[in-house]
Amino acid sequence: MNLLAFDTSTERLSLGVRAGTAAPRLLQAPGGAQSSATLIPALRGLLADAGLRLAQLDAIVFGSGPGSFTGLRTACAVAQGLALGAGVPVLPVETLLAMAEQARQDGAGDQVLALLDARMDEVYWAAYGHTAQGWRRDGAVRLGPPQDVVLPAGAVLAGNAFDAYDARLPAGRRVPALPTAAALLALAPALLAAGAAVPADQALPLYVRDKVAQTTAERAAARAAAQPEGAVR
Repeated sequence: MNLLAFDTSTERLSLGVRAGTAAPRLLQAPGGAQSSATLIPALRGLLADAGLRLAQLDAIVFGSGPGSFTGLRTACAVAQGLALGAGVPVLPVETLLAMAEQARQDGAGDQVLALLDARMDEVYWAAYGHTAQGWRRDGAVRLGPPQDVVLPAGAVLAGNAFDAYDARLPAGRRVPALPTAAALLALAPALLAAGAAVPADQALPLYVRDKVAQTTAERAAARAAAQPEGAVR
């Protein structure tokens, strides 16, 4: 199976290519605002190193979110553009699922609660369990203060939120993890077999947090509502 995978949802850009049964070629680089400038050249370089053309891919796999709004928009736009041009399907993969898979590869076990720093004093989180049939998500992907995270019995905390929130998170074993291309490539065959691929124009980011800022009108309305009745405005 020929796959191209990348994740731009965090400050670490992760890319990978799998050509047939060969070991994957992986690359990590600074992400964030730099992703839009470096992603496509890096992907093309990996494909060239693997001796693959875009049209030879079985799918383009990308971390669909949650995560950085800018990073998710970049990933979605690049996945769509490359897939449309090459006529190949797109496979969106939850970034928290990729974190759970990376943590499992690093020895965390089969019960993982994945945490991603959402900034604004919040975290994204979801609980996953791995069986012979693959991964399952137990409940919804959530967003909230770190002290609201509930760790299922027997699960390991995995993610990038420990330094920022430490004592406000549940006690338990902790494994640093990020959504990586290696994890995406490992997850892709089962997800493709389950029919999770979509046409390029249907590949959408999973934001969870739909808004990060109020409009000017919303801020003005909020200030007005906060004024005591009869106050001069």
